[in-house]
Formats: sequence, C-alpha cells, structure tokens
Amino acid sequence: MSSFAVTWIVGGHPYDEIAFQDMLNSLSGVKSDVLKWPDAEELFTVDAIEKMHREGRVLALYDLPGIRFNRGSEPDLVAPSPEIIESWRRMTQLGIPILAMHHAIASWPTWPLFAEILKGRFHYVPAKLRGQEYTDSGWANPVHQVFDVLLPAHPICEGLPKSFELTDETYLCPIFENEVTALISTRSSRESSQFSSAYAAIRREDQGDWFHQEESRLVAWTHKYEMSSVVYLQPGDGPLAFTNEHYRKLISNTLYWLNNERVLPNER
Repeated sequence: MSSFAVTWIVGGHPYDEIAFQDMLNSLSGVKSDVLKWPDAEELFTVDAIEKMHREGRVLALYDLPGIRFNRGSEPDLVAPSPEIIESWRRMTQLGIPILAMHHAIASWPTWPLFAEILKGRFHYVPAKLRGQEYTDSGWANPVHQVFDVLLPAHPICEGLPKSFELTDETYLCPIFENEVTALISTRSSRESSQFSSAYAAIRREDQGDWFHQEESRLVAWTHKYEMSSVVYLQPGDGPLAFTNEHYRKLISNTLYWLNNERVLPNER
C-alpha cells in the first residue's frame, strides 16, 4: 500500500489537539501536515494550490474560517478574499480531492459557493441559503448515536459494520441530500426539541422558543464538485470520536479513496 500526503487545515474552532494528532498518527501510510489559521492562509494562492496538485496531496478541512466568535455577543462574519475564492476555483478545476469534517460545514457563511462545494451549511446565525431563509442551526452534544452504513459496497464504508455506535455531537442543518451519494446516516432524532440554538449559545443567551425544521439524517456523503471528489463527515467533535476504531477506519478509508480519486496533472 503506497503512502501519500494530506494537508490538514485547522483553526477557528476549539478542539482537542492531542487526541486529534493521535488519530492522525494512527493513519497507516498517510503523511499528515497540519496548517492552522491564520498561517493556513499561505495555502490559498493559485501557485500554492498548483503545487499541492503536483505533489498529489489530499486537502482535509477541520477548520472554521469566515466567522469570528465574540464571547457573549454577535459574531463577526468575514468574507473570503478574492485570492481565496480564486484558489478554491483553481483547486476544484484541478481536481484536488477534499475531505471536510464536522464544523468545517459552517465555514465561510457569507460565501454561497462554499455551501455548494460541501452540499450543506451549518448556520451559526440566521441566513439565506439558495433563496430560502433559515434560522440558525441546531447542535446537541454529547449524543449516543447509532450510525447505519447505507452503501456498504463503497470503498469509504469498507470494513465498517452494518451499524455502529458513537457518542459525539450532532447537527441540525440544511443538507442537499438529493445531490449527493449517501454513505452513512444517524438514528438520532432530528426534532428541533432535541437540539440547542447555535446563535443563542454563542451569544450566551436563552434560546426562548427557537425552532428549526427537521433536516436530513445523513452524516457522511460524497459527490463531485467540478473535477474534485468531495467527502463530508459530520462526526468528529472530540476524543470519543478520534479514539473510536470505526471512526478511525472511516477516516482512513476516506483519505485512501480520495487519494485514488484525485485527478493527475496529465489527466486534465
């Protein structure tokens, strides 16, 4: 089994760095390089993206750019620079494979295209998505969940049991489930009453009569955006996930599959 390199981007959201790094170290055959915002901004130039492509790297997102939290008050929403937008355009044109995990689905909330790249968005503040007004998204943690593997023949699901258990954070947010290949779903409730308001949490306020419509139970999916294969995995809040054997298998399978799916320079 040949080895390959993954560039991980972190920052913008707290996480257990030791447990996360232990998980990365457990991935056989995977060389993981971790960049943290704001240093990660150096990756988002066209030259750096083209270098990543030549090196045959996979990009893995465990970050949350585009929103700055202010304890107990309104967050600042930050639009991506034109250079970052152009870098993403070039990345997907070249077919660099992309893994996005957990809170990465909340990234760049003012940039509509990012929700299209991941096929969903977690809203920390009420927002419009595809012309529809959404209240802020819901979160629940910790939740003991049962996950069902929907596509066991897919290489990402290889070696996973038909269903497995994991205690982790779960989200209630819009997902474009009809536009993706569904891999794994959760049996945990999608009823608003089982979740807390993200907007109220970051402002340290009572959520009052907050309500969110029911959303998809999908927690893992894949699709193609332009030339890039994209995978989103919703689980991954902390050590209970990072140390779970099935979760580690899922991450390893995903990275190996994405590496095999990447577009080589002479294939464009």
